[in-house]
Parts: sequence; structure tokens; C-alpha cells
Amino acid sequence: MKRLFSIILCALCSFTQAADRPNIILIYTDDHGHADLGIYGVMKDIKTPNLDALGRSGVVATNGYSTAPQCVPSRGGLMTGRFQGRFDLDNNGSKLDGFDKEITIATRLQNAGYATAQFGKWHLGPTEAITKHGFKHVFSQNAQRPFSANITLDGKDRPMSDLPPTQYHLDGCSKAAAAIIERYKDQPFFLYVAYRGPHTPLDAPQRYMDRFPGEMPERRRAALAMLSAIDDGVGLITSTLKKHHLTEKTLIFFIGDNGAPLKIHKVDSPLNGDAGGWDGSLNTPLNGEKGMLAEGGMSTPYLIAWPGTIPGGQTYDHPITALDFAATAIKVSGALTPEAEAKSAATLDGVNILPHLTGENKTAPHDALFWRWMAQSAIREGKWKLLRGGEREYLYDLMADREEKHNLATQHPEIATRLRSKLKTWADTLNPLGMALGPMASTWNDYFDHYLEGKTIAHRVETSKDKAEAGIQGWLARNGTLSEKDGTFILTTDKKAQAPFITRSQLKLTGPLTASLSIKSDTAGAGGIAWRMDGDKDFLPANRVAIKVSADNDWQTHEVPLPANGKIIHLRIHFPGGSTQIQKLELKDAAGKVVLLGEP
Repeated sequence: MKRLFSIILCALCSFTQAADRPNIILIYTDDHGHADLGIYGVMKDIKTPNLDALGRSGVVATNGYSTAPQCVPSRGGLMTGRFQGRFDLDNNGSKLDGFDKEITIATRLQNAGYATAQFGKWHLGPTEAITKHGFKHVFSQNAQRPFSANITLDGKDRPMSDLPPTQYHLDGCSKAAAAIIERYKDQPFFLYVAYRGPHTPLDAPQRYMDRFPGEMPERRRAALAMLSAIDDGVGLITSTLKKHHLTEKTLIFFIGDNGAPLKIHKVDSPLNGDAGGWDGSLNTPLNGEKGMLAEGGMSTPYLIAWPGTIPGGQTYDHPITALDFAATAIKVSGALTPEAEAKSAATLDGVNILPHLTGENKTAPHDALFWRWMAQSAIREGKWKLLRGGEREYLYDLMADREEKHNLATQHPEIATRLRSKLKTWADTLNPLGMALGPMASTWNDYFDHYLEGKTIAHRVETSKDKAEAGIQGWLARNGTLSEKDGTFILTTDKKAQAPFITRSQLKLTGPLTASLSIKSDTAGAGGIAWRMDGDKDFLPANRVAIKVSADNDWQTHEVPLPANGKIIHLRIHFPGGSTQIQKLELKDAAGKVVLLGEP
């Protein structure tokens, strides 16, 4: 009888613990500027009533940060709760080997008994493999084309395979998420709703565009329309929670992945003719944009709500990061024993921010926040922020100058020195170590000149000939055309031309070097890398190494030693015919330091 009583008591305790654990919803937007949330009170043209209501029910974070100014690394950090530079996921072209070995928050919650589901943009490897990262259900629609899914729009199971779109992608994700809430209303669930908006291509249906009449740039209208679709989706999700009396049983985070890409001039180019242009969103009043560790590239919309647990109506000014989501979710879910939780906390880079939001802990959650992205790095400690880009360095008092207009590095050298030392100490714990992964590319030099130096960067309408002659990041195409889309170079062979190659001259590189390439080709054949040395009038046959390229839908990685002794001034990288996508292109010296980058 005693044994039976113990079993019943344990079962009741387990049931009570499960009943006390909140549902967790993470909503993640894409290239969503700091200004574009109605409750922030910056822009008058934005209409986000459901998100505003979510913010009023909980916390509006005014200093909420992403972990990177670019899609892939920011998502890697978000999903693991660890800074992505710890596992070599520093940019969109990085290999995913390190991420694939990490334990995601979805895996942790699934192991704790949560039903887990992913919706929308993944961008961390093949979408058909999302289930390997802890998500039981997948509905990865992020465009109007077939997408990987193992559930239908109404939340019913199906074999994992391509599912044709029947809804606008933002609507589809919202409806599928609401269906999963209906399905799991009686047990804890974790939903990761990653809307691909307002990221280009700007594809909002006319019914959403019509909500924003009047004169404005068409790209702005399209961004507002996509954000309105997202807001409708958030309204559907929160109303479904309310319908099943789950509002006070659900913790919701709403975060943007990075700032809006303004392309400096916010050109209102045709919506269907410039998929890589300004996305119509705004970072006002912050300085900078996507691709920069300035505030405009890193500080994004950030809301947290858990009615009944987190007091509503709060504006929270202490700096917090997207990394805090995982640490908070682990704590509130009871996913780990106290011993395992303490061990896990030592490896996570975020903190459980719940006590700071409930008022139990009045201190700032972080002593300092750190970032590294390509040639840039930054640290924020209290009101002070040190920002580095290549050899440039800036010190800002963000309490007095959130817009980063006044560089105080020469006025407070002792503060700059102290912060630089802390930043270096942190950066030397990363993989690879260091405050920068290579020199600044010309694009980011232009951005720093414009936003932080106040220099005028002229804009002119480029013709296709201009683009071909200018190349991309200094790389030119021969026997083909070179374009860029979503962080990837695309080299396409001209009709009846010889095998294409990309080339870059006026270099000053000292060999020997190692080239790292991550590519995907639709044509198998011979490729190679050739180089011209200082003093050579032409490319010599001896200065070439071969690459065997496979025709494969998967990314293939090539590590190619270049046995050059002396100064390299010119490079050519050859590929078979057809179309080749280049996701990573970098050269490292003998010490492993990156000395040349291709940065799509």
C-alpha cells in the first residue's frame, strides 16, 4: 500500500510540475528595423496593434540586441543560447559543422517533454533535417514555393516532404502555429515561429498593401504590409491562446534577427527587380544598418510577455540579448536538474532574465555584452560601447548618444583601453580566436564612412554593364555573370562561352596560403585556382592547383593549399560550366589568419 501511495504521489507531483511549466513561443522576424513597432512610438505609419498589445501585456525592451547583423549567425546563437563564434558560425558563408554538434533549445525542451514545432525560415542547413535539431513538427514555408513540412496547415501529421503553398507564407506560418496550439493545448509546447519578413523579396499580397494608402516609397508600403501580415499572425496566435485559457500559461518572446538593410540611400527600386535592395524597414533613430555592429544593425524590436508572472506595462532599459531566450526557457521549463542547470549555465552566454523582469532582481542582467562579426567587434558595458571595424575604433556614451554620432575615443582613452582589453580577452575564447576575422571589405568601409564618419557616399543608378565591370566585393566574372542573393555568390556561364572563372587583382598577399571554398554546382568537372606573382606578366602553368568539382545539391567544401612563395598580386578561381553557388570564399596565411574574404 505504501509503495502504491508513493507511485501515486510521484505521478501527481509529475503532473503538477508539467501543469506548472509554461508553454513557450519564440517569434523571430527577419531584417526588421528597430523603428518598426508601433509601441516604440518612432514611426507614425506603422500599424501593429496585436504586437503593441503584446508589448503592453509585458515588457518592451529598449536595448534588446541580436547576436549578429546577419541571418545565419544570429539564428545559430538564438537556437543554442551560445555565441555562435564559439562554434565557428561567424557569417552566412560559414560551415554548419559546429552548429550541427550543438544542443539546441528545441532539443532541451523536447527532452523535457515539450511538443516542439518550427515554422518559417530556418537558414541553418537543409529544412528536411530540422527534426534532427529537436523539432518534432516542421512547417518551413518562407516563400511562395514548395517547402519542407511534416504537418499540414491544420496541424495534422504527414511524411516529411515538399508541401506546395496554399497560403501566403506569413499567413501560412501563423495558421499552422495556431493549429499546433489547438493540438497541444493540454500539454506544454514550444513554438519557434520564424517569419521571413520584412526581408526581401517584398511579396505582400495586395490586400495587405491596401492597408497603407497614400504617398510613400513603394518599398516602405511593402514592408509595412508584410509587418501587418506578421501582426495579424501574432493576433491569431494570441487569440488562440486566449480561447483555450493559455494566455497566463504561455511565455512569449518577440525578437528581430538584425537591423534593416537600408543600402545607405534607401532607394525605392522596383519590388520585383531588386531582391537585394532596401527592404523598406527603418532603424530610426539609430545609426547604421544590417551588416554593422552599430546600433542600427544590432538593436532590434524585442518584447517579452507572460501575463500573471511578468508585470505588464514595463519599459525595460537594461541591455539584453537574444542569447537570454535559451537560458530563460531552460529555467522556466524545468528542463534540467539544479546540478545540470548549473553546469549548463557555465556554457550558455545568456542569462535567465525572468527575475529581472519580475522585479525580484533589480540589477542589470549583464555586466557587459560582446559581439564579433567578420572584421568588426564590439563591447557594451553599461552606458559605454566600444566599436571596432578593421583598424577603426569608436567609443560612444549610449546614454547621451544612442545615435552614435560622437566618437569619444580620444577624449576617454582610458575607457577605450579598458574596454578593448575586455573585448580581446573575450574574443580570444572564440573559434577562431581574435577580434576580427580578416580585413574590412569595401562595402563595410563605405558603410562606416557614411554612418560613423559623416562622409558622403555617392549613389548612382548602375547599369548591368556597370555591375559587371565593378564586380562584387572586388571579384569580377569572366566567361559568365556574377550575382549575389541571400548571402551567396552565383556564377552563371555565358552561352557558348568557355568555363567561367572569377578574378581579383591589385592584391598584396604573401604566400603560402590556403583557400577555403564552400560551393554548390550543377555541373561536375575540373576547377582550379591560379595566381600571378609580383613581377610575372602572366599566369604561369606552375602557379595553379586543381579542384575536382562535383554536381551535387549539397554544399561541398574545398581546402586548397596554394604553394606560392612571395607576393601574390592576382587570383583566378575557375569552375566548370553551368551555375555555381559560392557560399564561402576566404584565404588564410600560414598562421591561419584570414587575409582575403569574399563576403556575399
